[in-house]
Amino acid sequence: MSLDDASVPVIPRGVRLHMDKVRDRWVLLAPERTIALDPIAHAILQEIDGIRSFGAIVAGLAEKYAAPPEQIKGDAGEYIQGLIDRRILETAP
Repeated sequence: MSLDDASVPVIPRGVRLHMDKVRDRWVLLAPERTIALDPIAHAILQEIDGIRSFGAIVAGLAEKYAAPPEQIKGDAGEYIQGLIDRRILETAP
């Protein structure tokens, strides 16, 4: 499935954001996987609440970081789509 502005990204059951206090970094925990997050990935994933659409997430990030929405859309879209392709994130029906 391709991510568009109306898509609602969801962190599915069994996957969660977690602060690894030992390594002092955020990680995404998924079944049998741990993905270390850089500050940009963490900022994107913090916005995913299962309610807001991808378009709303992009608008919120663009406003929060005073960045061009087109750039945020490209970067965040590529990252989220990659996680969807790896079956770590889903989109709500």
